[in-house]
Amino acid sequence: MKCQNLLPETGFVRLPTILKVYPVGRSTWWQGVKDGKFPKPVKLGERTTAWRVEDIKAHIASYTKGGANE
Repeated sequence: MKCQNLLPETGFVRLPTILKVYPVGRSTWWQGVKDGKFPKPVKLGERTTAWRVEDIKAHIASYTKGGANE
């Protein structure tokens, strides 16, 4: 995906950033996390959830290479 350049090289990203590069809705993303289709989040604080950039990039790479069954 060309939008992948919106992601930093390393670190963490929050859901609004992920949804800019992975075109699904918020509830679809959370259902995918629950079902194990999307990477697991990391709790950075009581009300702060993020994902490792490396996990998101790996998921996008596997999806674009035909690794996802959707």
